[in-house]
Amino acid sequence: MIIMALDHTRDYFHADGFIYDPLDLHKTTAIIFLTRWITHFCAPIFMLLTGTSAFIVGEKRGIKALSKFLLTRGLFLVVLEMTVVNFAWNFNIRFPDIDFLVIWSLGASMIALSAMVYLPKKATLVIGLVLVAGHNLLDTVHVPGKGLDAFLWSLLHEPGTFTWAGKNVTVLYPVISWIGTIAIGYSVGSLYSKNADASQRKKFLLKLGIGAILFFMVLRFTNVYGDPSPWSTQHSFAFTILSFINVTKYPPSLLYLSITFGLAFILLSRLEIKPGRFGKAIAIYGRVPMFYYLCHIYLIHLLGLFATNFCGKKWTDMIFDTFDNLEKFKGYGFSLGIVYLVWVMVILLLYPLCRWYDQYKTAHREKWWLSYL
Repeated sequence: MIIMALDHTRDYFHADGFIYDPLDLHKTTAIIFLTRWITHFCAPIFMLLTGTSAFIVGEKRGIKALSKFLLTRGLFLVVLEMTVVNFAWNFNIRFPDIDFLVIWSLGASMIALSAMVYLPKKATLVIGLVLVAGHNLLDTVHVPGKGLDAFLWSLLHEPGTFTWAGKNVTVLYPVISWIGTIAIGYSVGSLYSKNADASQRKKFLLKLGIGAILFFMVLRFTNVYGDPSPWSTQHSFAFTILSFINVTKYPPSLLYLSITFGLAFILLSRLEIKPGRFGKAIAIYGRVPMFYYLCHIYLIHLLGLFATNFCGKKWTDMIFDTFDNLEKFKGYGFSLGIVYLVWVMVILLLYPLCRWYDQYKTAHREKWWLSYL
């Protein structure tokens, strides 16, 4: 959750952040690339652990209650994406841009999981593995045009842009591979069942994590399958390494998920310890993830309104009609050092707010709607 805020701070504050892709090896630098790349781990680990958490909840409340919660919260998240989250990115009350981003994919994946929880556990795992490992076979399948069929295919696998009722509609998070991710996470949840042996779990997760990273390295080296963008030799050894790890996020390729899963499993095996004072403080953000997510986007965007004045721009430039034409941001932005300072400030400013909300949720468990936010 904390690292995720770094990427969004870079989006709104970094010089040329609106102008070019930080992963474009022809324009970026190593430090800018890595600042963006490290945040690749956020969405898949969050999706994976959502599935794991669902399994744990199901053990406590039963499958029927779990399925109902996943369905209703999934629908809630889709609506939240189209309204509160979309406005946070644009600050435009006319909603000229409708974006299907990470919260939409999380909601859609929870809806899919609400049905899969009735399947045998092994069947859910197989579905997850097939979707994650096999979805890149669909990379050559394209639905031409901008009609309903192309839009539906975009929601499933291929990102795209469309126009509806005079509004720009962008699908950046197709759901096939994300549904596979949440299904695998649900299967991992069995390692945390009531009778599971903690020491065996940690050993298994460590082996699983190392295996996933080795799988990534071998398959990536072959350039045969697993990612639509092959790596290539660059002008320097360092940039060749960057090319090697520059895997596709939209939608998350098999190789992208392999390396992120690998780190997730290793972290899960190493961090199952009694937290100290610092660990308890960090855990506050994870205890109120959706509340934190919404607050951090609004805060970063609000700070961006003020930042425009320091660069000779108008604050209204931060009210977006579309993210396609951003030439007005030439000359805007700050050094990467300033970006990191703003990021730290955002995290510190959000801490007391998240702590208050966590205490409020704990003290008002009778309020069912708090579990949705």
